[in-house]
Amino acid sequence: MKRAGIVALNTFREAVRDRVLYSLVFFALLMMAAAVIVGQISIGIEESVMVNLGLSAISLIGILIAIFIGVGLVHKEMDKRTLFALLAKPVRRWEFLLGKFGGLLLTLLVNTVAMAAGLLLALLYVKHSLERSDLVIVVAVYFILLKLGIIVALALLFSCYTTPLLATLYTAGLYVAGLFATDLRSFHSDKMSPALAKSAVAISYLLPNFENFNVMAAAAHARKVPGELIFQNTVYAAVYCALLLIIASLVFSRRNLK
Repeated sequence: MKRAGIVALNTFREAVRDRVLYSLVFFALLMMAAAVIVGQISIGIEESVMVNLGLSAISLIGILIAIFIGVGLVHKEMDKRTLFALLAKPVRRWEFLLGKFGGLLLTLLVNTVAMAAGLLLALLYVKHSLERSDLVIVVAVYFILLKLGIIVALALLFSCYTTPLLATLYTAGLYVAGLFATDLRSFHSDKMSPALAKSAVAISYLLPNFENFNVMAAAAHARKVPGELIFQNTVYAAVYCALLLIIASLVFSRRNLK
């Protein structure tokens, strides 16, 4: 774990030095500033409009960072030939992957916290004070982080055996599919055979259910999120990430790097 921590720290430093991150965070802060302006125009719904736009910006920017940087975590090291020197040292392949995952997740944590702070400051500017009910915004940001963790694990898995372009398409495709996982379970048609319907349900349970992490509406209207949902989403994200990292480690351990 110590070796994985070193890899994670180096990954974090490399990601922080990437100018793309700064431009994305700057774009998110601009969106939050726009949220303040739009909120002032929307009479009576200023706070809800601002929270919706702010959380949407945090989620969108986080997804872009997770996908476009995550898919290059392995390929970038191979392209620079630094992976071979690293694996020549007493660093196992699974430690390398775990470190890469932790480093990008730490990067997303820092950027998400910075953007969430910007949103809360914008909300404070409009409301002149923060209330206890505003804690639901923190919960919404936490759910976004859990979702981003799964996306990073997906991107890392695909980056172990395919090109960055295909890994981007696969990760983005699974993310979009995961948004409709719940709808896929309840979708029925007379033209579907029983076998096809059962297959659709089975696939829906294999897909990451990203809709469970969407509490933006509750945050916008200051509705409390049940503690049971927080616990379930935390366990779900942890287990799903663990399974994806195990599969990624198995795939990467069998890959011929020569």
